[in-house]
Amino acid sequence: MELFLGFLVFASLVACGVFFSKVIKKAKKGISLKRSVQSLGVSFVVLLGSVAVFGNPELLNLIQTSGTTDQIPVKLVKTIDGDTIKIRYQGKDQNVRYLLIDTPETNHPRLGKQPFGEEAKERNNQLVKSGKLTIEFDVGERVDKYGRLLAYVYVDGKSVQQTLLEEGLARVAYVYPPNTRHLTPYEEAQQRAKIKGIGIWSIENYATDTGFKENDAKNSGSSDEVKEYFKNCTELRKKYPNGVPKGHPAYQAKMDGDKDGYACER
Repeated sequence: MELFLGFLVFASLVACGVFFSKVIKKAKKGISLKRSVQSLGVSFVVLLGSVAVFGNPELLNLIQTSGTTDQIPVKLVKTIDGDTIKIRYQGKDQNVRYLLIDTPETNHPRLGKQPFGEEAKERNNQLVKSGKLTIEFDVGERVDKYGRLLAYVYVDGKSVQQTLLEEGLARVAYVYPPNTRHLTPYEEAQQRAKIKGIGIWSIENYATDTGFKENDAKNSGSSDEVKEYFKNCTELRKKYPNGVPKGHPAYQAKMDGDKDGYACER
């Protein structure tokens, strides 16, 4: 890269020298200098632009990653909630807002704590700590109005967003083209969770296209009914060897395969 930058600067300087020479010759002949001066200005702009872009690692990274499907390794700093984390990226700590999904709030100044907000945060935290963390940018905006990075998040190559949707802890939301690369598989994952009636879909009329309806959620139930979260029956049986009945804090419909009101029974 340094060699390329050096060549670009050298070429721009040569061009500037040629145009400057022409300016001097035309000045001696009394010819209008307007066109030559304009050309000289263009050359300087090219030179300065080249140095600004190729000499700035952050701008160069923007060009290199925009529109690609590259997964960029990052380090987790902390989990903020179900759809936001803080990472170490390009030498500084930055918040990442997950593209195309929305999870219930855990500590919103107006909405407060919403049903399944804590479960979504806890599950997100489990996922991002379970392996190699990477992010992927889409072709559109990479930063939102709050200064957060907008990205797809992966652990060992598996989509965190899709997992949260699959488990009924998130809804597809904030669909703003052209940042829609993974919209179809996300919608399919959401539909599977809706059919199973798990997580946010277990509360009637709670998750909608415009957000989470607090009144309906309070009238229909609360995520307080699910105080314990287990990834699968193997994990659950470590604490409850014989499984748990419906209504138990650890009961999840997805673990009740025969729909008999008892999850993970032997």
